[in-house]
Amino acid sequence: MCGIIGYTGKTEAVPKLLDGLERLEYRGYDSAGVAVVSAEGDLQVKKSKGRLSVLRELLDSQKQLSGNVGIGHTRWATHGEPNDTNAHPHVGQEGKIAVVHNGIIENYQEIKQSLIRKGITFSSDTDTEVIVQLLEYYYKKNENLMDAVYAVLDRIKGAYAMGILCSDY
Repeated sequence: MCGIIGYTGKTEAVPKLLDGLERLEYRGYDSAGVAVVSAEGDLQVKKSKGRLSVLRELLDSQKQLSGNVGIGHTRWATHGEPNDTNAHPHVGQEGKIAVVHNGIIENYQEIKQSLIRKGITFSSDTDTEVIVQLLEYYYKKNENLMDAVYAVLDRIKGAYAMGILCSDY
């Protein structure tokens, strides 16, 4: 199973996200990650294969992520092998939107091929990356996040839950 956590508040998001993910560990997972929007509006992502302790070590060994809004995820692979690339959150190629997702997008191959024909590149083997690339595609067209979300929801088929983070908000 997977887990999704989100935080917005007055304190740093990463400790809150990690604490929340830790509470979801009992569900089982093969990778974990977090995304945070900095005070400057930059989307920052760290993710890793393995236990939450691996992610904590990665975060401790590198420049700290800083921001008071973020999302986190623990993943149990359904599409693509467990590795750093397939771990969530996934970020669109424009670098403005991050998505975490539980469930399955049944028509992700069809959507992925359509986006590839439009010049969008993919780095993972997941259905989740299709969501974020499609979302960013629609967002870029009309610059309205909610309209883009509705357009994605009209297009994808399956059973799912997701968390979305946009650096513009």
